[in-house]
Amino acid sequence: MRLLVLSAEDVHALLDPSECADAMRSALAALQTGSAEQPLRTVLRPAGAAGLAALMPSYLADDSGGAYGLKAICITPANPAAGLDTHQGVVLLSSGLTGEPLALLNASAVTEIRTAAVSVVATELLARKDACVLAIIGCGVQARAHALALIESGRGFEEIRLTGRDPARAERLATMLRRLVRGPVRVCATAREAVAGAGIVVTATSSAEPVLAGEWLEPGSHVNAVGACLPTIRELDSAAMAAGVLFADSRESLFSESGDYVLAAADGAVGPASVRAELGEVLTGVRPGRESADEVTIFVSLGLAIEDLAAAACAYRSAVETGRGNWVDF
Repeated sequence: MRLLVLSAEDVHALLDPSECADAMRSALAALQTGSAEQPLRTVLRPAGAAGLAALMPSYLADDSGGAYGLKAICITPANPAAGLDTHQGVVLLSSGLTGEPLALLNASAVTEIRTAAVSVVATELLARKDACVLAIIGCGVQARAHALALIESGRGFEEIRLTGRDPARAERLATMLRRLVRGPVRVCATAREAVAGAGIVVTATSSAEPVLAGEWLEPGSHVNAVGACLPTIRELDSAAMAAGVLFADSRESLFSESGDYVLAAADGAVGPASVRAELGEVLTGVRPGRESADEVTIFVSLGLAIEDLAAAACAYRSAVETGRGNWVDF
């Protein structure tokens, strides 16, 4: 048996953001129609540990026999201070016909690219078509990935605003983005300044406390809430959650794992009725997306095992076609 090993560099070379967005559309639609399956992730939170570990299995059916995926990830909130991604681990892709392992991929890179790709899908579905000012709160791995993916999606932003705890890091990201867009890329001193008048807002931080207040949101804006993946932390305050119509990648994940939702629900600001749809329901026409120009739409991104599987399969196919990666006897 031979196993393909794909490093972070390989994954970045193989997984084109636009192709990954297409894979996310298909995977989320498959989850809605029953062609994909996944349980809620299993999480281990040892007392006194620096972070946590999570296991995320999934299955995606297709005409070639389907595939299994298993993501094993460690999340360490303090990693960005050391220059590391918070997410560290592997994604295992296996044959749906025989169960044989096919590929082992760097999970940090897969997570980085597919998370931004899902936000691109959410933005296309939910943001106003004339939204042309992008505000990103955060200046780390996901902030960079979201900026690049949203730029590549072709919306044509007139202005991009960045803000974060480290102004120097935000300026470095801004310098990189200025080479890619015609409009201004501005570093703002505060999140409130960045969000004012923005039609699309991304929160991509490792903060445990809210970085986005409801009073800052403009009517008609769209928010991709990305950073808070634990039920004890949040990026949006309760007023922000109450101000918007909520969308999820998975209701089950949202109700169980999203601090943005769980903590706002504990405050009485939101409940199950606040959630209009999962993205897969919007993609398949089962539920509506944005219904008016003045609605504030909020996509709460938790990240799903099926997204990792779809991204891994996409990278694997590209690797086989191009000869990239390292094959090992297994």
